[in-house]
Amino acid sequence: MSGTSPHSPLRVWWTQRPPAAGAAVIATGIMSVGLHLTGYETLSRFALVIGCAAWLGLAADFAVRLLRERARWVADAETAGALTAVAATTVLGTRFSALGWQTLAEALLAPAAVLWPVLIVIVVGRWKRRMPGAVFLGCVATQGLAVLGATLAAAESATWLAHTALVLFWLGLVLYGVALFRFDLRQVLDGPGDHWVACGALAISALAGAKLIAADSAHLYLWNDDDHGVLRAVTIALLVLDLAWYAVLLVAEFVRPRLRYDGRRWATVFPMGMTAAATLAVSTAVDVPWLRTPGEVLLWIAVAAWLLVAAGAVAEARAAVRSTGPR
Repeated sequence: MSGTSPHSPLRVWWTQRPPAAGAAVIATGIMSVGLHLTGYETLSRFALVIGCAAWLGLAADFAVRLLRERARWVADAETAGALTAVAATTVLGTRFSALGWQTLAEALLAPAAVLWPVLIVIVVGRWKRRMPGAVFLGCVATQGLAVLGATLAAAESATWLAHTALVLFWLGLVLYGVALFRFDLRQVLDGPGDHWVACGALAISALAGAKLIAADSAHLYLWNDDDHGVLRAVTIALLVLDLAWYAVLLVAEFVRPRLRYDGRRWATVFPMGMTAAATLAVSTAVDVPWLRTPGEVLLWIAVAAWLLVAAGAVAEARAAVRSTGPR
């Protein structure tokens, strides 16, 4: 039949997703983590199922491009958004570890750890001045490995994994500093959504710090008093800076509303969810109980943002499928 595409409209739409689509998985995965930390286990597992389904779809597309469309895979790998693949994998792995599924969490850590150095070298080598918020994804991916590494270290009593996570934690902070120098501050008022990663990178750094603190125990002696004090101080400082960024970006949203849907809005949702999860985790790790209340408030704000962006994504998908369907 002439005019009929050999592929379904849905598949055509899916294969056109940019590398940064992994931000949707990060957003959904961290929402699951936050809901778990606040005791909403049913909702947490529901979000995890959605996140896993999206991750599997993106992973399949990643594999197809690597095997059959090598030039396109290389082009995608050169964009900062490619690092969302690493971050998304580590966030899901962290949630699986909380469920007690350590083998699956380790299975996710392995490909993320292999992919990370390849992408980080390619992406960082292409950084320049006045970049959008995606420049902070180098920090996010690195700290994602630190979060999962520290989580598994605590679960498996693996000292070497905790020390490796600590190295990644400090490296992530270095990458944040370099990214901040490259970031175009005008994005705060003009960015389409990914400018929020400036906040999200600090949030996942604070989460990594909290996980490293929590990994220490009498059975698994990791840090002496000086090390523990430094980790505690840096983690609290990161959370404070994260919340300050959050406030600035939220005010900027009211000053310069950007209400039209953009796929990069997933990079707004995941920093919101990451800030909530970091606040809850830091509350427990440094024994500051009153932080749980603002953490829960921030979590439900993130859930509301997730629902709004998901509705926009569904509407966009329906329109795209219709436009690529048979005429």
